[in-house]
Amino acid sequence: MALAVCLLFDRPTERVLRRLWQRLEDQGVRTLATHTHRRHVPHLSLAVLRSWDLDKVRSAMEALPDAGPTTIRFDAVAAFRRGRMSLVPAVTSTLAARQERVVEALGATDDELHKHYVPGVWTPHVTVATRARLDQTPLVLEAVYEIVPLTGTLTHAALIDAGTGIAYPLTTVP
Repeated sequence: MALAVCLLFDRPTERVLRRLWQRLEDQGVRTLATHTHRRHVPHLSLAVLRSWDLDKVRSAMEALPDAGPTTIRFDAVAAFRRGRMSLVPAVTSTLAARQERVVEALGATDDELHKHYVPGVWTPHVTVATRARLDQTPLVLEAVYEIVPLTGTLTHAALIDAGTGIAYPLTTVP
C-alpha cells in the first residue's frame, strides 16, 4: 500500500468535512467514511510513498523545522479519474514550498514517491467522494457548494498507512 505525510485539520473543520461525508453517504455516494478500512480522517497529503521505512520517514519529517498550523481556503471542487471528487484549496506559494520541503526531506526515489506527489505535478486536495458515478456528480456539487467557501486550519500532522488507516502522529508540523 502507501504511507502518506498528512496535514490534519482542527476539530471545527474536521466536523464540517465529516458532516459532508455523512450527507453524501446518506445519498448513496461513497466517501472516505466507508472506503476500505473505514478509518480515514479528513486530511491533506503532502507526499505519498509507495515503499517506505516508517522510522526513516518519521525521522526525516521530525528533522524539518516545525512549520506550524496553516490556514487554507476551499472554493473549488475537482473531479479526478475513477470518480474521485475533492475539495481543492487555493495553492499559495507557502503551501507549495511546504510540500516541496517534505518531498526533498524524504529523499524519495521515483519508484518510492507516488507520481501525483512530485513537486510541480502535485494537486493539493481533500477527498470528498471516492467513486462517484457520473449521475452522482450533481449530488456532490450541491453538497460542496453549500459549504464553500470554506476556510480550514491544518493544525497537526501524521504519517498515515493507507492500507490499515493507522496514523503515526508527528511531534512537529512539516
